[in-house]
Amino acid sequence: MHPALHLSIRIDPNSGFCFGVVYAIQMAEDLLAEQGYLYCLGDIVHNDEEVQRLEAKGLRIIDYEQLAVLHDEAVLIRAHGEPPSTYQRAMENNLTLIDASCPVVLKLQNRIKASFDRREKILIYGKHGHAEVRGLLGQTSGEAVVFESLDELLRHDLPPDITLYSQTTKSTDSFYTLKRELETRGFAVKANDTICRQVSNRDQDLRHFAAQFDQVVFVSGTKSSNGRLLYQVCKDTNPQTHFVSRPGELTPAWFAPGQSVGICGATSTPMWLMEQVRDELTKF
Repeated sequence: MHPALHLSIRIDPNSGFCFGVVYAIQMAEDLLAEQGYLYCLGDIVHNDEEVQRLEAKGLRIIDYEQLAVLHDEAVLIRAHGEPPSTYQRAMENNLTLIDASCPVVLKLQNRIKASFDRREKILIYGKHGHAEVRGLLGQTSGEAVVFESLDELLRHDLPPDITLYSQTTKSTDSFYTLKRELETRGFAVKANDTICRQVSNRDQDLRHFAAQFDQVVFVSGTKSSNGRLLYQVCKDTNPQTHFVSRPGELTPAWFAPGQSVGICGATSTPMWLMEQVRDELTKF
């Protein structure tokens, strides 16, 4: 047995689900309580623990192939949003879509669609294959250029006038750095900052939070883009930052007796999971 560490532990009050995720999960829970099962296209949130909790209540996660053969059912669209092809398929298969697309994402989809209709050359700063990005790309019939870094973007043959958009969960700093870099290279850039402020403000909040502790435990699913971004923010501020997906990944050796520990997480990390991590730490 290890001697007790007597850690002082605090959970970041600003961490946890963003409103888009809260809305989608609330919708799912209400429908599950009503009808006992519900189909959801893709992981409702990029957090395996939360997905498992909802699957136990009857949530059935399906992919596009399963959607193609599903008929006469209700299907939840998660906060990330969907491309027009999903709505088209729903009409063909007589599916009722319960649309929990985040309003920030929907607004971005509409703006990209309007740019595309104006025949602008659209660049989307985002992660290839990400759920939200698929929905954005769908607004341009797959014609927009998705890129993850300036190097990658410059491999494309770009026109002198470009319209720049971003996945809603990207860092505002890197978005504006990209814009400046493109402008110094002589491009005329029409930049549309559609980054979610609830996410970008969390960046600042987390720096402030992480600086206050001897050790920081960052709780997030491994699939969360936002989780990776915010974990890096914490680690840059406080090198003693540890990434865990669940309480079982905590190691007593990380901590010294009497240390202060801050627990925080991504916009896809449920508060109950951070509380479980706290409860595990109190046992050390």
